[in-house]
Amino acid sequence: MKFDRRTFAKLTFGLLGVTALGFSPALAQDKPAPFDKPGQVKIALVRYLSTGDFFQAYLAGVESQAKALGVDLRVLDSKQDAALQADMVDQAIALGVNGIIIQHGLTESMKDAAQRAVDAGIKVVAFDVNVENPKIPQIEQSDRDLARLALEQAIKDNGESWKSGYVYVAGIAPLDRRNETWVEFKKKYSGINEAAQFGTLDNPIANSVANQARSVLSANPDIKVMFAPYDEFAKGVKIAVDEAGLSKDIKIYSADISTSDIAAMREPDSAWAATAATNPAVVGQVSVRALAQLLAGEDPGKSVIVPPTLITQKELVEKDIKNMEELSAKLPQFAHADVAMPKWMPNPNAK
Repeated sequence: MKFDRRTFAKLTFGLLGVTALGFSPALAQDKPAPFDKPGQVKIALVRYLSTGDFFQAYLAGVESQAKALGVDLRVLDSKQDAALQADMVDQAIALGVNGIIIQHGLTESMKDAAQRAVDAGIKVVAFDVNVENPKIPQIEQSDRDLARLALEQAIKDNGESWKSGYVYVAGIAPLDRRNETWVEFKKKYSGINEAAQFGTLDNPIANSVANQARSVLSANPDIKVMFAPYDEFAKGVKIAVDEAGLSKDIKIYSADISTSDIAAMREPDSAWAATAATNPAVVGQVSVRALAQLLAGEDPGKSVIVPPTLITQKELVEKDIKNMEELSAKLPQFAHADVAMPKWMPNPNAK
């Protein structure tokens, strides 16, 4: 790429927000090239979304797998600036990285940026953003299954006929996939009446959604179910439900999980009835592992899917689960996903 003053300024600015992790792995001789000399391997995580517990845990997972492999990790955070995220892919290319993880983003802004990385000979994987490139594996939480598990629980709890509110923002790949399942459920169960659809990704997301939910509940006090398939959405809905004094009258179903979510679900008379989730730290680990497989000349597959787990309020209370550590300990399927895990790959979760 050509460098002018603007490009150099962007690169310098981006480096201010870059974190680097370098580690020396054990048993490097057992790993394929280039991981036999992992200190020479540079990878970048280019983020669109970073606000909220999910994304902090995802980052922790990326860092733990990078540490286990012994590679040099750079983290570039665009903080929901689509143009800046595309620029940060160019920054990563200029830094000479071997691989890039693109985490969330918009197809229209990331498609060309991802192609530039591929053209530069860099291996790329994408988590929850469709860059429309057959050379780039897609890391997914099985978003359709996330929505399906939550909605099946909603049917189990509330029957097949209820008035609902739905939180959705179009154009975000995981939310679009979850929306497909919602549309299918409404066709299957004609008794589901969607009274209102709303949603925003304006920061802070939970508070912004709460502002919208207040108006929705005021206009539709007979809503019985809120489908909020992202935990920041669910937090916002819960704020509004609690303020309206409707916590015993409405049930919230969501996707994703965190320690603060667990606390909110465990509150007495909490409206938050269930969520379906993968461990975000595990998803971060899988993202790095899939990229490592590409760098080692292996094929992780076009879609690398991490299976989800249904987590109910009842289960959290009965098993006395108060945080993510206890969730992993008491629900082993949540603690590790045997995905993108060739024999040579170090497991950061191994005791």
